[in-house]
Amino acid sequence: MIINFFNEGSLDSKPYEELITRVFEGLDQDKEFSIIFVDDTKIQEINRDYRKIDRVTDVISFALCDDPSYVPTDELGDIFIDVEQALRQASLYGHTPEREVAFLAVHGYLHLCGYDHMTKEEEQIMCQKQEEILSKAGVTR
Repeated sequence: MIINFFNEGSLDSKPYEELITRVFEGLDQDKEFSIIFVDDTKIQEINRDYRKIDRVTDVISFALCDDPSYVPTDELGDIFIDVEQALRQASLYGHTPEREVAFLAVHGYLHLCGYDHMTKEEEQIMCQKQEEILSKAGVTR
């Protein structure tokens, strides 16, 4: 798996990059995607412009292909993670910032792969897959 990292925020992303690389070791070796670390201002702008929701969010994924059964290339798309929001959520949920950022990366990745959580059944499947990936990498609550 190839993960391209970009930091467009003011916080250091290197520790998260190393963790995320470890989390994705052994998964879909032929796939590629990008993770862009951003701040509150940037994620709110993206959320407003593309989802018409004018507020901060934690993660937004953009798949290169909306039909997960047809992927013409090995590149899946982009994941934007708001590190500032991740730090707040980690505190709120009572776990480490590293765990929260890793969770958001996995969550975004699964969206790129066609998973969703619009129904209870979809949410159960996605949550189970997220925990499987995180647990395998030793990233627990």
